[in-house]
Amino acid sequence: MYGVQDISSERIAKGDIEVNEYIVGITVACLNITAFFAALVSANVCDVMGRRAAIRIGSLLLFIAALMQTIAPNLAVLIVGRSIQGLGVGFLSMTVPIIQTEIAPGHARGVFVTIENLFLNAGFSLSTWVGYAFYSFMPSEMAWRGSYIVFTGISFVLLIGTIFLPETPRWLIKNGFHEEGLATLMDLQDASDSNDEGVCHTYKEIVAAIEFEEQQGGKSSWKEIFTQYTRRTVMAFTCQMFAQLNGINAILYFLPENLIRAGFDVPTSLLYTGACSTMLIAGILPTIYLVDSLGRRSILIIGGLGMAFCLAIVGGLQFHVDTLESTSPQLASSAKGIFACVCLYLAFFAFSWGPIPWLIPAEVFPLRARARGMALATGSNWFWDFVIAFATPPLSQSLRGGIYFIIVGFVCISILLVIFVYRETAGTTLEELSEVFGDVAFDNVTNVAVPDMKEARQSMHLSPRRRSTSATFGSPPLDVDMIASRSGVGMGALSKHGFKQEGGNAGWMMGRLGTMAGLEVIQEPVPESRRPSQITLMGESEEKVKKERG
Repeated sequence: MYGVQDISSERIAKGDIEVNEYIVGITVACLNITAFFAALVSANVCDVMGRRAAIRIGSLLLFIAALMQTIAPNLAVLIVGRSIQGLGVGFLSMTVPIIQTEIAPGHARGVFVTIENLFLNAGFSLSTWVGYAFYSFMPSEMAWRGSYIVFTGISFVLLIGTIFLPETPRWLIKNGFHEEGLATLMDLQDASDSNDEGVCHTYKEIVAAIEFEEQQGGKSSWKEIFTQYTRRTVMAFTCQMFAQLNGINAILYFLPENLIRAGFDVPTSLLYTGACSTMLIAGILPTIYLVDSLGRRSILIIGGLGMAFCLAIVGGLQFHVDTLESTSPQLASSAKGIFACVCLYLAFFAFSWGPIPWLIPAEVFPLRARARGMALATGSNWFWDFVIAFATPPLSQSLRGGIYFIIVGFVCISILLVIFVYRETAGTTLEELSEVFGDVAFDNVTNVAVPDMKEARQSMHLSPRRRSTSATFGSPPLDVDMIASRSGVGMGALSKHGFKQEGGNAGWMMGRLGTMAGLEVIQEPVPESRRPSQITLMGESEEKVKKERG
């Protein structure tokens, strides 16, 4: 593939075949730079087309990239495939945390995002063991292509799974689909009645917050992200930045090479890489139970202190290993010490700076700025990830153990930033977080009217089992009833008479799709009961609002 016969990791490790560190850096880092741009672009997709549409785009890009890398005939095609993979990863990494925070209850929001990171870590651990298995039992070109075959299968499962993914209630309500949003809330809170106390309270908070944000000018601009939400932006940007500068990918991307440099042979280094990855799973388990009780700040500080201690020992041991001969009896014990400290570092990272930087940006911004704020934070992650991936090979080659002490310095800076700048966000709903940052809160939620689901069914002109189409592109028509509209149906109805389009961004988009499909598009305004503003004036009663609706 690379123009060299009988190439093997053993020959590379021995120096028989010289591999350009910059080529390695480009091959690894091309994914990060495309993920950076995709994360920024996905903000508008997420707001206009919906969270679910962004997930589908990312999943499709991942599947295409996996196929390209599986059949790549040369390094150039492999790099192009990784670049496309970065686009998909950028969409997914920006959107998934938003979905998690928008469907989670306020008292358990941290648990939801942390569980997502648990599965991410489990996936990474699985990938290391898959790579080790292919290397051990198929020592040929299939040793690396086999991993991409597995990747292709998993990405296809993800793409199919997006068909069944619901839209979030906050996006639905913000875009005028109040009944669908309310139905989704009922589903999420396992309530059979729209008058359920928990459903009503959450719905009223969301509508009141949206109305208040509309009074502030609607969707925020990029300028407002920096001027109006300065502390939020600093928290979101820096937590993702230090998640990278604190060394995780500088170690993980090149962990086999680092272990070889520590004194292990190639098979042992691959085996120990798999063992190290299991610490990412073990480390995050306590976070699931503590993230909403202990708080985000405390976890970041505790984890940072543990990471700094472990990295300092790794750096010292690496300096010691570099002074030893390859036949020295001290080499084995020093290498095992490095391995043990790397495992502890990964556990501390998984406990703290692994999951929390994905939680904070997704929750600190109000709905009007959430997608752009999260896009900025995710872009920060992938930009610094690109810098780390590109710079680590030459820096490791020249600094050896010194690179670990540079990372220790970044860890210490991040701890100080958490102590003096970050605000605690645990234990509040997304709508209540404005008070944490000293913003003006929205008006009294008791003045928000909750739609009657029976009236909603009539206003949507949908029979209990009428064929309907999804809110975002890519879904086939489904047989659904009103409660099934929690997935986003009801934003346009497909019938023998053509495509019935309703107002709003999503309705316009579905109308365009209907036109492209050769269907007659019938423009219809949004019924009164489904319009975005359902907040009564101060002093008015909900009964008056219902009476005005007729």
